[in-house]
Amino acid sequence: MEQVQKKRLVSGDRPTGLMHLGHYVGSIKSRIDLQDQYECYFFIADLHMLTTKPTKEDILKSREYARSMVLDYLACGIDPQKSTIYLQSACPALYEMNLVFEMMISLNRLTGLPSLKEMARNAHMDPESVPFGLIGYPVLMTADILMPRAHIVPVGKDNEAHIELARDIARRFNQYYGDVFPLPEVLLSDVPTLIGIDGKGKMSKSANNAIYLTDDAATVEKKVKGMFTDEKRVSADVPGTVEGNPIFIFHNVFNPDRQEVKDLEARYREGKVGDVEVKQKLTVALNNFMEPIRQRRKLFEQEKGLIEQIIYEGTLKMIDISNDTVKEMRSAMGLSGAWNKISRMARERIAESK
Repeated sequence: MEQVQKKRLVSGDRPTGLMHLGHYVGSIKSRIDLQDQYECYFFIADLHMLTTKPTKEDILKSREYARSMVLDYLACGIDPQKSTIYLQSACPALYEMNLVFEMMISLNRLTGLPSLKEMARNAHMDPESVPFGLIGYPVLMTADILMPRAHIVPVGKDNEAHIELARDIARRFNQYYGDVFPLPEVLLSDVPTLIGIDGKGKMSKSANNAIYLTDDAATVEKKVKGMFTDEKRVSADVPGTVEGNPIFIFHNVFNPDRQEVKDLEARYREGKVGDVEVKQKLTVALNNFMEPIRQRRKLFEQEKGLIEQIIYEGTLKMIDISNDTVKEMRSAMGLSGAWNKISRMARERIAESK
């Protein structure tokens, strides 16, 4: 079996749009903090994208989104010298693993996952026409996790059930065929789910309630001005609610001036500060946080071919790792040896006849 010096960590994002602050607090920050501790693998989940955006037009758009996503990775602090970044769809072994794992989970277990219903709803799908691929999304996610035989998966709270399903599939495979896979463990971020600026649910590309990592200072200011707040508070002298208030959730995540945040919270509760001041100070905090990311992004954009080279090299590395994983799976299952010889002979016979 392949020797692993560090424990492996894996995570990925769908290239369906621009990355936002919810992605940062939900997963990217954890990846940055842990890339020295673990052997890290981060993938562009373009196969997962097909569950809700399957057209050729969607696929062509995803290429630019994928490039933008990797730029955001680098700008936020992910180091390609420490972390492997690769394209999910370019790893042939993943398809075979997905098929095997589909045999190890029931339909009832999959349809009971609440996150799938939310994805279908956000994609405006008729419940009666949800594609099989969307129902099987967590199985493909399991293949993503087990392909590099990852030990750690940093996710938001909404994906925790998917990791438990991956553990169940890994456990079942090991019980059937022998110990091939470690049981992956969840690593939740300090802020598992960041609320959207509309206050109606988590920040999401599809819900159009996000502040994107590529937003300039003026755009951030405009979005913060329109943020949902305490709807019962009709004027600045009315005591307001801090708990669950999106403005203060953002302050507590992105404003490093803890004394300022405590002062705003106290005055807000007492009806001694207006939403305008609270939002102005949030705008300053957010732009102070985002400006270094914007500057680093510009520098990386100027290096022609950099992003493509990073993805290419990372994908080649993952292909080698994934081939080793499938080879061990096949051996454990009894699908190697004589069967491989028969398969090779059949391919040679076909080649000779052409």
